[in-house]
Amino acid sequence: MMIPFGDLKRQYETIKVELDAAATRVLAGGWYILGSEVKAFEEVFATFCGTAHAVGVGNGTEALQLALTALGAGPGDEVITVANAGVPGSIAIVQSGARPVYVDVAAHSHNLDPSLLEAAITPRTRAIMPVHLYGRMADMDTILEIATHHHIPVVEDAAQAHGATYHGRMAGSIGACGCFSFYPSKNLGALGDGGAIVTNDAALAHKLCQLREYGWERKYYIADAGGINSRLDALQAALLSVKLRHLDTWNKRRRQLATHYRTLLEHTDLVLPEDTIGHVYHLYVVRTPERDQLRNVLRENGIATDVHYPLPAHQQTTLTQYAPPRGLPITEKLASEILSLPLYPELTEAEVKTVASIVREVQR
Repeated sequence: MMIPFGDLKRQYETIKVELDAAATRVLAGGWYILGSEVKAFEEVFATFCGTAHAVGVGNGTEALQLALTALGAGPGDEVITVANAGVPGSIAIVQSGARPVYVDVAAHSHNLDPSLLEAAITPRTRAIMPVHLYGRMADMDTILEIATHHHIPVVEDAAQAHGATYHGRMAGSIGACGCFSFYPSKNLGALGDGGAIVTNDAALAHKLCQLREYGWERKYYIADAGGINSRLDALQAALLSVKLRHLDTWNKRRRQLATHYRTLLEHTDLVLPEDTIGHVYHLYVVRTPERDQLRNVLRENGIATDVHYPLPAHQQTTLTQYAPPRGLPITEKLASEILSLPLYPELTEAEVKTVASIVREVQR
């Protein structure tokens, strides 16, 4: 592709010296799982998120699963979430033993519609799990007000929202805990898999540390049989510590590119993402009923795109048993119209201009 959807090699080249030095330090140190490198990253990441604790784990899906397990989710319980954010959140809920309860999203934000939340709560609701999709945070004030009234913990799925803010508060710091993925393409991405859970609750953090390592109270002695093996490795922690120092700059660049897209596309028929304060544009997602036609034209011109996500969770074969009787009309409509255009810090203004010029030819 002339313009790839993402290009991780570009980012590596910009901080190659720092990353190589960190990797060499870990390799020479001889300690590769948890240890001082993970502890150091947990400390700086917690500080970045404005929380007292961070617990490094194997990936973002396991971060969600462990958070739900630590909060007591299990068979017979329900976790309220959305169906338009891929399947990791749903898988995490099912793996915890609970069942997902899907509510629809607001068309303007693609995030959980708080006006539908109250009706979804039952005596079996163990947690509410909003997703800060595409880098834009959900309406946390309203969600928390409802959750607090019903004494239900909120688990923030912040896998796409590293550095995003909501009324000045960092993603992950508002609910009972926040869960992050460090998949390589994320705003803060490892050079492999990784994840973390942040929280201000010391008891919850301690429980998570046990659960991520077999449920050990101390080495080889199990305190909780609900534990799994989900440890962040030292190499990824060291690399993430390097990249965290650049995250604010990269997020600022993402916002600049999003503004450039908006300027170039505002007079087309596309529905553009709202430019809200605190949005970190993990993805730049536009909407059009002619999505497939537009995507084909862009592909023919050497421009890669993606769809996040083409099939909502409640329509996935293994999850249809959890589908609401009347479906999720907004979620389903969005799935047929959304298209993610290239956006990453190393993308150039000239490349944005090229993408936009082709889009304008189709969406006059």
